[in-house]
Amino acid sequence: MPIDIIKAATTTAHQYHKPVFAHPTSDTGMRVAVAGGADILAHVSPDGYVGWKQADVDMLRQHHVAVIPTLKLYKWELEREKVPNPEEHKLVKTAIEQIGVFAKGGGEILFGTDVGYISDFSTEDEFRFLGAAGLTFDQILTSLTTAPAKRFGMAEQSGRIAKGLDADLVLLKADPHADVRNFAAIAYTIRKGKVIYDAQASDKK
Repeated sequence: MPIDIIKAATTTAHQYHKPVFAHPTSDTGMRVAVAGGADILAHVSPDGYVGWKQADVDMLRQHHVAVIPTLKLYKWELEREKVPNPEEHKLVKTAIEQIGVFAKGGGEILFGTDVGYISDFSTEDEFRFLGAAGLTFDQILTSLTTAPAKRFGMAEQSGRIAKGLDADLVLLKADPHADVRNFAAIAYTIRKGKVIYDAQASDKK
């Protein structure tokens, strides 16, 4: 996309205090999106199989750009194309490598998926890939809680457990310290103090 079109879109969005999400799939697209003023990359950019370097991380941080890894997307796309051993494919490996470099360099990561586009709702693979990229328990937890709350201007009401904040909680069936896949083992989801998801009740349906 031409840079002037991107800048026109981001300038208008920012005038209305709206964040701009970009969906670049290659390292070139990523750099154009950042130069155009995008705020958040909706996924990493492994299409050209080019790993991110510290200079890329520095650029993203300098422009205050956060990244939603969306690593599972690439495995899902390869499976849809019936590519054998998708997790061994360079596309998946490059994606994992990119977010690992970004995390190690102190980049801001927000958890998210492409559910709605992809038809597999499980987040287990996403957490597993984040662990394979080298993200720690604390980094993954931050991407789920305080980082998005801060990024979207909700840090004073959510993202933490504290008196006076919204009682938005997720209770897990197992300890993610032991295995990051357990972040996906949801027992209850609570929104403002009310249970909106009960895994046991859901399993009985």
